[in-house]
Amino acid sequence: MAISFTLQKQLDQFQLDVSCSFPGGVLVIQGESGSGKSTILNCISGLLEPDNGRVQTGERVLFDRQHKINLAVQQRKIGYVFQNYALFPNMTVEKNIFYGLKNQPAYQDKTKRREMLEYMEYIMDTFGISRLRQKYPYHISGGEKQRTALARAIVTRPELLLLDEPFSALDMKTKELVYQEFLELKHQVQMPIILISHDPREGDLFADHRLYLQQGHIMDPQSNLLPFAR
Repeated sequence: MAISFTLQKQLDQFQLDVSCSFPGGVLVIQGESGSGKSTILNCISGLLEPDNGRVQTGERVLFDRQHKINLAVQQRKIGYVFQNYALFPNMTVEKNIFYGLKNQPAYQDKTKRREMLEYMEYIMDTFGISRLRQKYPYHISGGEKQRTALARAIVTRPELLLLDEPFSALDMKTKELVYQEFLELKHQVQMPIILISHDPREGDLFADHRLYLQQGHIMDPQSNLLPFAR
């Protein structure tokens, strides 16, 4: 599924002005802190409204300022993993993952509900967190929190997965394990992924396409050391 976005947003320091289209796989967006990386994800997800532009996944237009289209967050079919994971501290691992399912219209249908719950069990098994289902976020490790957040984002079968620095809080030993899991996930989920990262190594490991952002603008691929796409 092709993803395209053209976004303009006035920020305190500069104006974000980016345009990109990629056919699928993993797009890694890199750049210094404050360059506008997270703003791009927030605009695509619907958490932040751009001043101008257009966002499209496949044939679905999610936002188009000119034609006054602005789908609500829950209508965009996008999974989002935040940098701090944003798990609900008063919910168990199982309930955190289940949270997104119960708000899906299909959940009201008994047959579809059963299929959705079976898929949730499959995802929890795949991520190795079934044994943690009754534990709370403050009882589990950073790697386990990361897996829980990824499972919650994927369980609703989104059309696009957004990851905002999902590995930054992990120690190096845990990172090595999670990197391998993510490489496997990349081949399993069969959905486009946009990954925000400040670590060039993660671009080398995961990127099918890569952008480098500086103060809200995409750098000319010939003028920086990071490859624009591969």
